[in-house]
Amino acid sequence: MRVAFDHEKYLKIQKEKIEERIKRFDNKLYLEFGGKLFDDLHASRVLPGFKPDAKIELLKQFKDDLEVIFCINANDIEKNKIRADYGISYEQDLLRLIEKMQKLNILVSGVAINMYTGQKGVEKLAKSLKKKNITPYLFEPIAGYPNDIEKIFNKEGFGKNPYIKTTKKLVVITAPGPNSGKLATCLSQMYHENKNGIRAGYAKYETFPVWNLGLLHPVNVAYEAATVDLGDINMIDPFHMQEYNIEAVNYNRDISTFPILKNMLNSIMGENIYNSPTDMGVNMIKGCIVNDEAAKEAGCQEVIRRYYGTVCDMKKGATSQEVVDRICALMTKLSLNKEDRSIVEPTIKASEKKKANVVAIELKNGKIITGKESKLLSASSAMLINSLKELAGIPDEEYLLSPEVLEGIFKTKQKISYRKNYYLNIQEVLITLSICSLNNKSVEKAMEQLEKIERTRSAFFLHSNKRRKQCCEKLRNKANMRDKV
Repeated sequence: MRVAFDHEKYLKIQKEKIEERIKRFDNKLYLEFGGKLFDDLHASRVLPGFKPDAKIELLKQFKDDLEVIFCINANDIEKNKIRADYGISYEQDLLRLIEKMQKLNILVSGVAINMYTGQKGVEKLAKSLKKKNITPYLFEPIAGYPNDIEKIFNKEGFGKNPYIKTTKKLVVITAPGPNSGKLATCLSQMYHENKNGIRAGYAKYETFPVWNLGLLHPVNVAYEAATVDLGDINMIDPFHMQEYNIEAVNYNRDISTFPILKNMLNSIMGENIYNSPTDMGVNMIKGCIVNDEAAKEAGCQEVIRRYYGTVCDMKKGATSQEVVDRICALMTKLSLNKEDRSIVEPTIKASEKKKANVVAIELKNGKIITGKESKLLSASSAMLINSLKELAGIPDEEYLLSPEVLEGIFKTKQKISYRKNYYLNIQEVLITLSICSLNNKSVEKAMEQLEKIERTRSAFFLHSNKRRKQCCEKLRNKANMRDKV
């Protein structure tokens, strides 16, 4: 995969941009931080060269002047809302993110629990936070928010919200997921700061869409594909065009809410701060793209990858035909076919030839490795072992999994599993390989190759429609493995 992005340049100019925005106010900026702080795999796929933890590397450069406020919606706590990408609740992810911040010695000032109306689950979370020396702050719904300015900006509006005391120049407001109340928390804090005579400002950090890339640039279309279930649509920012006569790309929700947000910011600051939603952003992605053709190719591949994932979700009943139609429309926008991914055709041919479910992966050297489902291994597991053998130069006929270890595992699975098939999934294969590596140099050598599968292209083909759900589950397991690698 060709490098498209200069990571070091990005850290430098993005830091400069944020510092410039801090100075625009009284050295106090509330920065609404969208997307993932850690493990931004989407960005690393569409911008080869962008490191998954680039955002946290950026924030570490502000360590002495930085503090973080996390937000979470009380209703998400009560409903035990699950993050589909990690398979854990928002509450668990919040605690995970706080632990990561504390290990990096980044100050976490508190957690804003928004939309609080007495939800019982909040009390449990509050206790967990206090054990970590983190103060929870309860924010109740405000009548008239966000339209009724008079109700919002008085003692019964933002005035009744708790004030989270902050002392640093840069305050990052972030959350484990969407609809957590980041913007409302920023505005509430700014209201209190300005009441105390501190001219605190606001800005927004979103990686995508990239405002100064074209509307149909594959990197921006890939953002639509990533949020296809939410119905986000990239649009030309009409406010930016009207004010500056410059085309800028933003998305529908920011554009539709901008007039309200502008009124609120003007009411807090007592002056006009921003003329468009694009003005609010500090995104410097485009200036760090060093190979636009490589970025376009990566964006196209991501749209196709998302297409297969969306179709898979529909087959499992996890999404609707309407969402599939949206992703198909994005494919049409870029004149893409579902076969325009190098591994698709070899996967289908292998499945038809072997009459089995097959998963394939393209290694960084361009070689495509397949794996078929058997009584011993899932298709993903077979693909993983075959890939490790290829990368380590181990002959295909050499076994990596010890028969003795396998026998013990299968006996246990037969006793405790409700499934009819006992083949090993990827997680189980990784554990088995770890055990076998203690006494087998070939396995140890194979395990050393795992990091080389960190960023690859993959595909799967279902030989039997009856087993579609099982194979979709294996694909998800594979994705989880790659995230961890």
